[in-house]
Amino acid sequence: MGDTMFSNRLKSDLSPNALSIRVHEKRSKGETIFDLTESNPTRVGLAYDAEKILAAISRPEAMTYTPDPRGSVHAREAIAGYYRKQGDAVDPDALFLTASTSEAYSILFKLLGNPGDEVLIPQPGYPLLCHLAYFENLQPFSYPMRYVDTQGWGIDLEILEALITPKSRAIVVVNPNNPTGNYLKQGELAALDGICRRNRLALIVDEVFSDFESDPSPERVRTAANRSETLTFVLNGFSKMLALPQVKLGWIAVSGDPGRVREARLRLEILLDFYLSVATPVQHAAGRLLGLRGNIQGQILRRIAANSRFLEEQVLGASNCRVLIREGGWYAVIEIRDMVSDEDRVLRLAQDHNTLVHPGYFYGFCREGYGVVSLLPPVETFRTGISRLISCFGRR
Repeated sequence: MGDTMFSNRLKSDLSPNALSIRVHEKRSKGETIFDLTESNPTRVGLAYDAEKILAAISRPEAMTYTPDPRGSVHAREAIAGYYRKQGDAVDPDALFLTASTSEAYSILFKLLGNPGDEVLIPQPGYPLLCHLAYFENLQPFSYPMRYVDTQGWGIDLEILEALITPKSRAIVVVNPNNPTGNYLKQGELAALDGICRRNRLALIVDEVFSDFESDPSPERVRTAANRSETLTFVLNGFSKMLALPQVKLGWIAVSGDPGRVREARLRLEILLDFYLSVATPVQHAAGRLLGLRGNIQGQILRRIAANSRFLEEQVLGASNCRVLIREGGWYAVIEIRDMVSDEDRVLRLAQDHNTLVHPGYFYGFCREGYGVVSLLPPVETFRTGISRLISCFGRR
């Protein structure tokens, strides 16, 4: 009877799963866990310039509160400068600041959909997106990513368009996708633009991992801002770009059809005026923090490259394992061909080998036989965990 006090936006079963229980028990006993799911950059031994970061945040002007629902003009100009250095022109007036990309999704879902409307989300993909849709009383539908051995991952555009209904309001693309690491291609963006215009849909493109490309390629879309005619919302922020999830600054860049862009800007300004969630100190710090981007990203890219090389070397020795093609981001997908379920695999690894790996079903893989690992952990942690994974489940 007490449950009737609460909305149905959260699933009814809030109990921890078997894997989290097992890991918690081991950690409470003081056992060392080789965590190959760790994606918090502040916990993987990166060398931050703490003095400069703290100095940027603690500037005296932060003591004056002058709210702007779009975010301060100085912060928006700094972000426009980031795009300009990439060779892209983004008008500061097209930018709307949020406390995070998660908040940006919630704002956009409020903007675009009524209760019961639908959004299309990639699968495999990050499960957070479905929850954010549910929290806004929207219905998420998954469209498939397909893997081709010679090319890697891509969007199944035919099935995507077949999933569109009169209740569909937006297509979400994560670029590069989490966890598969594939970037949106020029041809895919052109096709999505056509699909959205034919069906009067908005395009939401999440680019939080876009700076972490493994090998540059001209066919990849680094940003979808100002590259389509349909109403497009590009999301990014400091959490991944600067490896500062605790600083809490994200943004929405609006582009596309001029008439719809004008209306979207007006409505976004009204919506954001009800929240005013972006802290003043980080807005004053934005330009200085962006100036530190090269150092921290260089460390992350070197860490990812070293861990990725080790993973490839280890998998080469196992006849039933392979690493699927990745183009960027912080994760790698390992395919393991055996008769073990993904859940049994991760439970055995945790129980017998103190190694933590994400099962494929966490990201919505359509069949058994996948594990997902973060490439961010310290090199020695990563090597120990991967060696245990391959020795346990790889066939020589």
